[in-house]
Amino acid sequence: MLRKISAILVSTLLAAGIIIFMLLRVWDDLLIALDHIVWWYLIVAIGVCTASWLLRGLRYNIILSGIGIHASTLFATGCIFISQTANLIVPARLGDLVRVFILKHEYGATISQGISSIVVERVFDIVMIALLGAFSLLFFFNVPDWFYGLILIPLILGTVFFIFLAISGRFVSKNRYIGILLTMLDQIRQVSLSVRSLLALSGSSIVIWLLDVVVCLFVALMFGESIPFAVIVLAIVVGNLVKAVPLTPGGVGTYELAVALTFTAAGVAPAIATLIAVVDHLLKNLVTLAGGVISISIFGTWVLDTMKTAFRKEVRDDERPGV
Repeated sequence: MLRKISAILVSTLLAAGIIIFMLLRVWDDLLIALDHIVWWYLIVAIGVCTASWLLRGLRYNIILSGIGIHASTLFATGCIFISQTANLIVPARLGDLVRVFILKHEYGATISQGISSIVVERVFDIVMIALLGAFSLLFFFNVPDWFYGLILIPLILGTVFFIFLAISGRFVSKNRYIGILLTMLDQIRQVSLSVRSLLALSGSSIVIWLLDVVVCLFVALMFGESIPFAVIVLAIVVGNLVKAVPLTPGGVGTYELAVALTFTAAGVAPAIATLIAVVDHLLKNLVTLAGGVISISIFGTWVLDTMKTAFRKEVRDDERPGV
């Protein structure tokens, strides 16, 4: 228990330390920028962010249907809201496990079905945002070399994954654990390799990330900054790929630092770059938190017990919390 508490505490302090360091470096300029906010852009940004979550729910519902779980889009959206809210509290994306338990509770889904659904979502997220990043690089000539590696590595790994997925159906094993892995690969292949699902999941993923970019665009406009769309795309891509490495809860701190550095490299003033990065992530996290709270209230208080179980990483076949 002490080890788990320490992991949460250290990662949270790391996130807070990064944010505080960024803000203190440009504090005076930040105060000036805050005096010139155009608030109605904030309202539009919240609306776009909410729309992106509903689209995430629609995409996740397509994934669930592909592995034999027939739910509603609102349920799928709530499921994601709750797990992402949990990810804002604990490190290493342990909040994703909450979905596994919710699906088990509501639809009797197997553990492999729950994990497979998350893997499909994560793979399409990473590959499609990296693809957007590769496209945005065409508009730049002087970017740090590590940007190329950060964007190309997920594309290469994604290609290898899909090739392996395509041929994994030929494998057979009597080993129990390998058999479970092959079952998961079969479920993932079933939902992601047909032409229809490839188009649906790829298309929706690209739109989701473009909406994420648009949120940041409106945040920039809120502070009177007109930043080229390609620059914002690159910043969001870099921020989310860095955030994918779960060093802090919800990627707080690492995301802001990566986004601000990208904006600064593109010529945006450090104070404005920092402010946009911090407010952009704060807004998205607050929408996530609000959606998570509403979803928990709709699903029932049993979700809180499910979250505790997921954090302990316990899976019991006879475990079914009361509604």
